[in-house]
Amino acid sequence: MPMTSITRPRLALFTVLALVMAATRFNHFGMVPDASWAVFALGGFYLAANTRWAFPALMVLAVAVDYVVITGTGANFWTHYCVSPGYWMLLPAHFALWAAGAGLRKFGQDKPLRVLAGLAPALLLGVATCHLFAQGGFYWLSDSVANPSVAGWAKNYADWFMPYLGTTALYVGLAVVVHALVRAAQRMAAARAGGLAG
Repeated sequence: MPMTSITRPRLALFTVLALVMAATRFNHFGMVPDASWAVFALGGFYLAANTRWAFPALMVLAVAVDYVVITGTGANFWTHYCVSPGYWMLLPAHFALWAAGAGLRKFGQDKPLRVLAGLAPALLLGVATCHLFAQGGFYWLSDSVANPSVAGWAKNYADWFMPYLGTTALYVGLAVVVHALVRAAQRMAAARAGGLAG
């Protein structure tokens, strides 16, 4: 992608998303939940035109944060139970969320009501697919599950699905509110500028 398409607003938005992910990914189950899944969905929505650099950059950041967290406890990153062969399923998992966001933007094409109408189904599909890769990768490919079975996998999937969906929806909902406030401020500024010009 030519560098000319990487505009200052897109870089600013990417920076905000990266900072939110870095700040919350350090403790998946802490007081402030991990925003990574929402960040990838929002990245797909806002940065779809820059997927070739933005998605890999966010993936590198996600792995870097995991590395810092794991090695910070004194553990070896490569032998940690979270970093099994299933860990690398986070690549298609996070891309599923990115694709859901990008698909929603394409579906809406500057029609806010269509975007809002499609938000819940897109988010549900993106989270369900992401969870399928992330949880399924860990369940089937790591040594942490002693006797994997389809029934055990299905229960594990169901147990964790709603918490992940809820957290992702919470952050995306906050982003919708911020988006609406920014758009309202832009309209007010444009109206004020138009009034001054007239």
